[in-house]
Amino acid sequence: MAEMNAPLIISKDFIDMKKKLSFKEYLQVASMLFGLFFGAGNLIFPVHMGQMAGNRVIPAVLGFLLTGVSLPLLGVAALGVSRSNGLFELAGKVGKKYSYVFTCLLYLTIGPFFAIPRCATTSFTVGLEQILPGEHHTLFLLAFTLVFFATALYFSLSPNRILTVVGKVLNPCFLVCLAIIAVAALLNPGAAISGVAPQGDYMSQPFFTGFLEGYNTMDALASLAFGIIVVRTIRGLGVERDSDVAAVTVRSGVYSCAIMAFIYVVITIVGTQSRGLFETSQNGGIALAEISRHYLGYTGLFVLAATVTLACLKTSVGLITSCSETFSAIFPKGPAYRVWVVIFSAASFLFANLGLDLIIAYSIPVLMFLYPLAITLPLMALFGKFFDNDRAVYIPVTALTLIAALYDMLRTLPDGVRAFLHVDPALGVIKEVLPLAKLGLGWICPAVAGLVIGIVIHLVKKRSTKKA
Repeated sequence: MAEMNAPLIISKDFIDMKKKLSFKEYLQVASMLFGLFFGAGNLIFPVHMGQMAGNRVIPAVLGFLLTGVSLPLLGVAALGVSRSNGLFELAGKVGKKYSYVFTCLLYLTIGPFFAIPRCATTSFTVGLEQILPGEHHTLFLLAFTLVFFATALYFSLSPNRILTVVGKVLNPCFLVCLAIIAVAALLNPGAAISGVAPQGDYMSQPFFTGFLEGYNTMDALASLAFGIIVVRTIRGLGVERDSDVAAVTVRSGVYSCAIMAFIYVVITIVGTQSRGLFETSQNGGIALAEISRHYLGYTGLFVLAATVTLACLKTSVGLITSCSETFSAIFPKGPAYRVWVVIFSAASFLFANLGLDLIIAYSIPVLMFLYPLAITLPLMALFGKFFDNDRAVYIPVTALTLIAALYDMLRTLPDGVRAFLHVDPALGVIKEVLPLAKLGLGWICPAVAGLVIGIVIHLVKKRSTKKA
């Protein structure tokens, strides 16, 4: 997840005469896309994937790029084409009740339940945990997260005081620090990639395992929440027609995605080569810290820790602000914005103290449930003109995708939870009969079936209307 940059301010006279964007303006939009989607969380998973994938790193990173880069672009483009004023309106194409449920689930996932707590725990894991005595880990985590979220709460109550200032400094510092570490690691690799054996599912299914690993960035979900910011920026530059907005989004997105893809590839390779120096880490945060300390000593570790902490803090402020604004908007009779800020900050503090490993373990099932829905919704919105955005198409696609996504959620629950629920026998049967289920993509065929059903209903309705 990543950092929110301040929206571009364009004069009205400039807008009135604007027809085509210059290359510089494309880069401005691309910079915003990069700032929105790339944060500290985008570092820890590629590093860990690289350690796990070993010499199967190329197909693994290709799968990761598909979900970690292409899907966020899809979400932003869908908002541009559909002219939706955000996720709540976009999800409303399925139904009003669904819009409330899906919007709340998505924002809670990228907010206080997973993404925001992950920001704090990642900062701690990369920084203080590597320096402080291990016997007081729980106490230090509590103290760190208390300070972290107290600061996030303070700035979230008036977010403009930090977002603009940090936004101008953070990304360059972040990239410079990362470049130093990456160059040092690439010039002095710990091991040849060809000599590193893959582990786990990467041995047999590196592409699809990398594909599912890309879910962990949460950027496809974030694109539905923050994509409207990019769309509004493009319209502010003078682009009005839906087709032009989509074209500009895609073109500028290509520039942004090229940078992101390059960074992902480099980080993943660094992770793979680190296997010659360290054993596979429990998570990417530990791996990144170990790599930084090996090549740059404790100085590099401190610089990395400070940079990641600032990145995570800014991300947390942006997410707390976004979640609070959304909930106060869709529940106008509920708590005010500032009350939501306190609620989300407090909840994030509590969940952060569960630790990074536990947060990741329980976030995976939720992501496996939400991601298929976050893929089908923008796809339908993107091509909605071909079926007049008929709810008769949206509903069966969403319903069948949701049912299949429930299976993926249940099968990725921690072993103890699955054993408690006694679902393993049923999951085993579904795995054998549902196409692509073994690859973690069991939702695809039901989604296609829902699309066929929806199109048939739409055509029948259209024919009946013509006869009437």
